Amino acid sequence: MGRDIRRRRESLGVTLQQLADLTGIGINTLSRLERGSSGVTLKTLLLVLQTLGLRLRIEAERN
Repeated sequence: MGRDIRRRRESLGVTLQQLADLTGIGINTLSRLERGSSGVTLKTLLLVLQTLGLRLRIEAERN
């Protein structure tokens, strides 16, 4: 997911600093999120996704 977030941010021409300014989330946290590191809250993830025009989708497993 972090890779997708980074690709979207870069495709929009948004720097980490600009995303930090838009969301109020620190650059270190955003960088961890893009690297897929643990410790990022769901609230932070959802705010970043919303800011970048992305959406989280949950589906039931098909058995």
